[in-house]
This record gives sequence, structure tokens and C-alpha cells, in this order.
Amino acid sequence: MLQYNPDTVTRTLQVQAIGGETADRSEALRLKGPPVETIKLDAEVDVTDQLEFPDKSENRDAAQLGLHPHLAALETIIYPTSAQLLSNNALAQSGTLEIAPMESLLTLFVWSKSRIVPVRLTDFSVTEDAFDAALNPIRAKVSIGMRVLNVNDLGFSHKGGSLFMTYLQQKEQLATKNQGGALSALGIGGIP
Repeated sequence: MLQYNPDTVTRTLQVQAIGGETADRSEALRLKGPPVETIKLDAEVDVTDQLEFPDKSENRDAAQLGLHPHLAALETIIYPTSAQLLSNNALAQSGTLEIAPMESLLTLFVWSKSRIVPVRLTDFSVTEDAFDAALNPIRAKVSIGMRVLNVNDLGFSHKGGSLFMTYLQQKEQLATKNQGGALSALGIGGIP
């Protein structure tokens, strides 16, 4: 678990319509499934406060390693494990014809109690901009791009699919709390 408070979170939803822009007019209002949702954020991470009291037990790693543990935890989300790589290498050398792609752990993006989504990281960049005397990064900006995984990606029986459905249902409940307006506010008396 890594906790960051980004200044901004950018979300993009791509509609999954039947046939896209070239769809038959009879299919104009039909959806294939949930939209493809992507999330981008920039987070600044810093351990300089922890370096002020390096003898405190919770600050020792920061004093010795800087941000390396935090960055490594984020980076390993997009790596297969070394055990998976070694296992696949052994299978390949033993003549196994087909090796299934390695499956990663389920990653969740939590940015409030009503917005918990399964994600796959799509972009990841780190800009390290301050270092200690041992060249350990002590301040960095992390840019992360994610794709929300939905039931079309994971299925309804997968834990991630269940989490997506909870996310969608919470979104629907929030939408019911939106106050509708009168057509007169738009300067019209009704829909012809």
C-alpha cells in the first residue's frame, strides 16, 4: 500500500458504442459495454521530513535508502517477478512449446471510499530531482497512467470484476443524488 495525494487526477472515458462512429443508425444508442476509463496522475514524493530524525525506527530506511523502497514498490507492479521469469526460462529450455504470459497481481487504485477500482498500469515515469550524499533519491515526481479493468476484461466472477461492479453501482447511486433542473432554466418550455 502506497499513499500519495496528487494535485490532479485526470480521467478519460471512451464510449464503447456498437460500430463506433460508422454505426448503422438503428444501432446509434446501443453500447457494447462499460467505457474504457483511463486515469492519469502526477504525485510528488519526498522523504526529506524523515531525514530530519534518521534515528527513529520508522525513518531508518529513508535515511539509508531514500525513496528507493517507494519507487521499487511502484515499479515492481509492472514487472513480472524474477521467479516467473526464471520459471519461464526453465520451461523454454526444457522444450515446452507454449508458455502462457505471466499474470500479475491485482492492482487497486483507491482515491476515496466510494472510488476503488481495479487497474492495469499503462504508463509510468519517474523524475528524481533531489538526492542525498549516497545518490539515493529523496524527492521525485511520479507520473502514472492506468486503465480501469472492468467486467469485460476480468469477468463477473473475478475479484476485480466484482470491485468494478461495486464502483459502477456507487457511481449510479451518486448520479441519483444529482439535482435535475427545470427546462425553463434553459429558456424552453418543453421538448417539442
